Amino acid sequence: MFRTSRARQLGWTLLALLLLLAWDASGLDLPLARLSGGAAGFALRDHWFLVQFMHEGGKALSWLLVVALVLAIRWPPGPLRALDIGERAQLALAPIASVLLVVLIKHGSHSSCPWDAGEFGGVARHVSHWAIGVYDGGPGRCFPAGHASAAFAFVGGFFALRNRLPALARAWLFCALALGLALGLGQQLRGAHYMSHTLWTGWLCWCSGWFVDAVFRAGRTLRASRDLTMLNGS
Repeated sequence: MFRTSRARQLGWTLLALLLLLAWDASGLDLPLARLSGGAAGFALRDHWFLVQFMHEGGKALSWLLVVALVLAIRWPPGPLRALDIGERAQLALAPIASVLLVVLIKHGSHSSCPWDAGEFGGVARHVSHWAIGVYDGGPGRCFPAGHASAAFAFVGGFFALRNRLPALARAWLFCALALGLALGLGQQLRGAHYMSHTLWTGWLCWCSGWFVDAVFRAGRTLRASRDLTMLNGS
């Protein structure tokens, strides 16, 4: 059963990767950006709802949830009491690991934001974010979408919850994906990111959460093996 579950997750992960590569190859990033931007820039760039509520509010709420999950390792509320301390630690660590991964890639990216592109009043030319070492003439550091990771980072919680709380795990995953897309769309309307930036962020956060789960599973297996050895030795 467990191997089947892992094989299914690998299948969905690879399918999502193929769809992302197809999106990149389609060149739809620019046509989609043109729906909200033009030569004068992006009219909604400084819209109060997108800036104060979607951007600043979303970021603050994300970090508050991280703090709550860290505290829940020691003082678990409600359904989280069904998890052992390792699973609660995984639930708290997964979003932190995802954010760090996105920040690391973003720091080395030469891809600039839509509002930096010449077509939208900036100075950069549009270059694929996978054109390694190719500068677009702008400030760069815009890929992947950092703000969308404020929600996407929590997809890794699915792995921590799925064994003991499967219904909550599915709801958790759905909310993280839906909110990540919503935050990404808000940034798309402002000209802060192309759609591919948001989609890749979701995929990277999923892979990060899966990796964290593998590390915790390996740790549990190692502890169980050690305990068995000590028991047999006694």
